[in-house]
Amino acid sequence: MSGLIPYLLFPGNAAEALRHYQSVFGGELQLLDYATAGRHDGPGDAIAHGQLSGPVEIAGADAGADDDAVQMGGMFLSLLGTADALTLTGWYDTLVADGRVIDALQKRPWGDYDGTLIDRYGIRWLIGFHPED
Repeated sequence: MSGLIPYLLFPGNAAEALRHYQSVFGGELQLLDYATAGRHDGPGDAIAHGQLSGPVEIAGADAGADDDAVQMGGMFLSLLGTADALTLTGWYDTLVADGRVIDALQKRPWGDYDGTLIDRYGIRWLIGFHPED
């Protein structure tokens, strides 16, 4: 059993978002649409469930008629120390493309590096590493 896996509800672009995260993090992506899942509470081609498995795990779906799409306030998805410095720096740079820097990836007074951003899908990320890792 793995740790916490965020499950994000997207406003109709779950397939696009989850494919983007696969291009950033690698891993295996499974997508199941409403029609295949036998659901009738949304368009047949909408994503009923998607799962990215790999170095970063994310699950998600297109928000249903009675669901709210993800809105992130007061939180980040943290990738602190989850990979080597080069990998984390690359993830930061790729995620911020078409997004927005909140706080640039930089060395902090205590010696670690971290930065925060909002990606193109409105997801807030905290990425950082200890330089010796």
